[in-house]
Amino acid sequence: MISKIQRRNKIKARIRGKISGTAARPRMTVFRSNKQIYVQLVDDLAGKTLAATSSKGIEEGTKIEIAAKVGEAIAKKALEAGITEVVFDRNGYLFHGRVKSLADAARKGGLKF
Repeated sequence: MISKIQRRNKIKARIRGKISGTAARPRMTVFRSNKQIYVQLVDDLAGKTLAATSSKGIEEGTKIEIAAKVGEAIAKKALEAGITEVVFDRNGYLFHGRVKSLADAARKGGLKF
Protein backbone atom coordinates (compact mmCIF):
# COMPACT_ATOMS: atom_id res chain seq x y z
CA MET A 1 0.00 0.00 0.00
CA ILE A 2 1.27 3.44 -0.92
CA SER A 3 1.32 6.07 1.82
CA LYS A 4 -0.01 9.63 1.52
CA ILE A 5 3.52 11.02 1.44
CA GLN A 6 4.66 8.61 -1.28
CA ARG A 7 1.56 9.45 -3.33
CA ARG A 8 2.22 13.18 -2.99
CA ASN A 9 5.88 12.72 -3.95
CA LYS A 10 4.88 10.82 -7.11
CA ILE A 11 2.46 13.60 -8.09
CA LYS A 12 5.09 16.22 -7.23
CA ALA A 13 7.71 14.56 -9.45
CA ARG A 14 5.23 14.31 -12.33
CA ILE A 15 4.38 18.03 -12.02
CA ARG A 16 8.03 19.13 -11.71
CA GLY A 17 8.91 17.18 -14.85
CA LYS A 18 6.56 19.38 -16.82
CA ILE A 19 7.04 22.85 -15.34
CA SER A 20 10.03 25.05 -14.67
CA GLY A 21 10.46 28.66 -13.63
CA THR A 22 12.50 31.35 -15.36
CA ALA A 23 13.42 34.88 -14.34
CA ALA A 24 10.63 36.28 -16.52
CA ARG A 25 8.05 33.69 -15.40
CA PRO A 26 9.08 32.13 -12.07
CA ARG A 27 7.57 29.03 -10.51
CA MET A 28 5.20 29.82 -7.65
CA THR A 29 5.52 26.85 -5.31
CA VAL A 30 3.33 26.19 -2.29
CA PHE A 31 4.17 24.20 0.84
CA ARG A 32 1.41 23.42 3.26
CA SER A 33 2.04 22.14 6.78
CA ASN A 34 -0.60 21.41 9.39
CA LYS A 35 -0.35 24.89 10.90
CA GLN A 36 1.31 27.16 8.30
CA ILE A 37 1.39 27.74 4.55
CA TYR A 38 4.47 28.95 2.67
CA VAL A 39 4.89 30.22 -0.89
CA GLN A 40 7.99 31.05 -2.94
CA LEU A 41 8.71 32.45 -6.38
CA VAL A 42 11.62 30.42 -7.76
CA ASP A 43 13.84 30.96 -10.82
CA ASP A 44 14.86 27.36 -11.57
CA LEU A 45 17.43 28.33 -14.23
CA ALA A 46 19.46 30.41 -11.78
CA GLY A 47 18.46 28.35 -8.73
CA LYS A 48 17.28 31.41 -6.81
CA THR A 49 14.25 32.32 -4.76
CA LEU A 50 12.99 35.69 -6.00
CA ALA A 51 10.34 36.27 -3.32
CA ALA A 52 8.82 34.32 -0.46
CA THR A 53 6.23 34.71 2.24
CA SER A 54 4.43 32.58 4.79
CA SER A 55 1.57 32.61 7.25
CA LYS A 56 3.84 33.01 10.25
CA GLY A 57 2.67 36.01 12.22
CA ILE A 58 -0.87 35.94 10.80
CA GLU A 59 -3.07 34.61 13.57
CA GLU A 60 -6.62 35.72 13.01
CA GLY A 61 -9.02 33.84 10.77
CA THR A 62 -9.43 30.31 9.54
CA LYS A 63 -6.66 28.48 7.70
CA ILE A 64 -8.35 29.25 4.37
CA GLU A 65 -8.60 32.97 5.19
CA ILE A 66 -4.96 33.01 6.27
CA ALA A 67 -3.95 31.31 3.01
CA ALA A 68 -5.79 34.05 1.09
CA LYS A 69 -3.84 36.71 3.00
CA VAL A 70 -0.59 34.93 2.07
CA GLY A 71 -1.70 34.89 -1.58
CA GLU A 72 -2.31 38.63 -1.52
CA ALA A 73 1.07 39.20 0.15
CA ILE A 74 3.01 37.18 -2.45
CA ALA A 75 1.19 38.98 -5.28
CA LYS A 76 2.19 42.33 -3.77
CA LYS A 77 5.83 41.24 -3.39
CA ALA A 78 5.88 39.87 -6.94
CA LEU A 79 4.50 43.08 -8.44
CA GLU A 80 7.07 45.11 -6.49
CA ALA A 81 9.78 42.89 -8.00
CA GLY A 82 8.35 43.44 -11.49
CA ILE A 83 6.87 39.94 -11.86
CA THR A 84 3.38 39.70 -13.36
CA GLU A 85 3.27 36.11 -14.69
CA VAL A 86 4.10 32.92 -12.81
CA VAL A 87 3.85 29.16 -13.27
CA PHE A 88 1.80 27.66 -10.42
CA ASP A 89 3.28 24.59 -8.70
CA ARG A 90 0.81 23.05 -6.27
CA ASN A 91 3.61 20.76 -5.06
CA GLY A 92 1.55 17.56 -5.18
CA TYR A 93 -1.32 18.93 -3.09
CA LEU A 94 -4.87 18.76 -4.39
CA PHE A 95 -6.14 22.07 -5.78
CA HIS A 96 -8.78 22.83 -3.17
CA GLY A 97 -9.00 24.36 0.27
CA ARG A 98 -5.95 26.36 1.32
CA VAL A 99 -4.05 25.88 -1.95
CA LYS A 100 -7.00 27.10 -4.03
CA SER A 101 -7.61 30.02 -1.66
CA LEU A 102 -3.98 31.11 -1.96
CA ALA A 103 -4.05 30.84 -5.77
CA ASP A 104 -7.31 32.78 -6.11
CA ALA A 105 -6.03 35.57 -3.86
CA ALA A 106 -2.79 35.78 -5.85
CA ARG A 107 -4.83 36.10 -9.06
CA LYS A 108 -6.91 38.87 -7.48
CA GLY A 109 -3.67 40.55 -6.42
CA GLY A 110 -2.58 40.83 -10.06
CA LEU A 111 -0.59 37.67 -10.85
CA LYS A 112 -1.34 35.75 -14.04
CA PHE A 113 -0.99 31.97 -14.23
